[in-house]
Amino acid sequence: MHHYLDFERPVAELENKIEELKRLADGKDMNITSEIKKLEKKAKDLRADIFAKITPWQKTLIARHPERPYTLDYTKLIMEDFIELHGDRRFADDTSIVAGFAKFQGVPVAVIGHQKGRTTKERIERNFGQPHPEGYRKALRIMKLAERFGRPIFTFIDTPGAYPGIGAEERGQAEAIAKNLLDMFMIKTPIIATVIGEGGSGGALALAVGDAVLMLEHSVYSVISPEGCAAILWKKNGTELAQGEYEKASESLKMTAQDLYSFGVIDEIIPEPVGGAHRDYPETMEAVKKVLKNHLAELMKKPVDLLLEERYEKFRSMGAVEESL
Repeated sequence: MHHYLDFERPVAELENKIEELKRLADGKDMNITSEIKKLEKKAKDLRADIFAKITPWQKTLIARHPERPYTLDYTKLIMEDFIELHGDRRFADDTSIVAGFAKFQGVPVAVIGHQKGRTTKERIERNFGQPHPEGYRKALRIMKLAERFGRPIFTFIDTPGAYPGIGAEERGQAEAIAKNLLDMFMIKTPIIATVIGEGGSGGALALAVGDAVLMLEHSVYSVISPEGCAAILWKKNGTELAQGEYEKASESLKMTAQDLYSFGVIDEIIPEPVGGAHRDYPETMEAVKKVLKNHLAELMKKPVDLLLEERYEKFRSMGAVEESL
């Protein structure tokens, strides 16, 4: 059974009816194939129509979909021989970030990414994809190992943000993120960062200083969540925020892949199957693999000095200032 979002309910009703008809026909002398095919086409067309006009808030919900592929799905389906490494060599291992080495299209690479978890138990173990400082320090340790051995780095970003707990703050959450930002500008090997779901604030940016920054079609990337933004701007004492405020915040934040591509913040949008990446893993993986392969081939041709210079200029040139009289 698929998990359907609220705006997908019309599709859910059709697909549930299709499944019911298939169960009725199973093992019985009933010829309802034509009826099932008609309903399948209707469901496909309806899904395409819904997803052709989804709002930024709906994209946020898709980016958070619990069936969406996570980092370990990518390491399993588009990488070979993935070996995970653990620990930051200072405090502990943070399971909300997975990191290690693998082969991509025959090329040895480092792979680092957020991991949210699917079951309730796994989500708790992985802290819902919200890293502690040791997670970012582990990520940087693997990046520096990759640099030492001349291996390109792939990062996969999918987090609501860095964990804001007291322990994380006591162990230097802000310093760990800032250290990653600083050092990633000086890592002497290609870095390709891909937002595969939710890119939340500095918790995402700490893995996203790349020579190429990519986003899946229905992923989001923002300095704050729509809920956090709405709470700051519109929440009053004792009142509950309505979905309208979340919609308004999502639109104002310009957090979708399409918005960020138009601003020059990201380099490419990776297409998803109709209905989102979770609807068709093989199609999603093929699209991601193709784009990663193209960018890796281009980046590996560049001398290290040029790579670092272009990486710096890429982020330095973001944004614009307007002066008014």
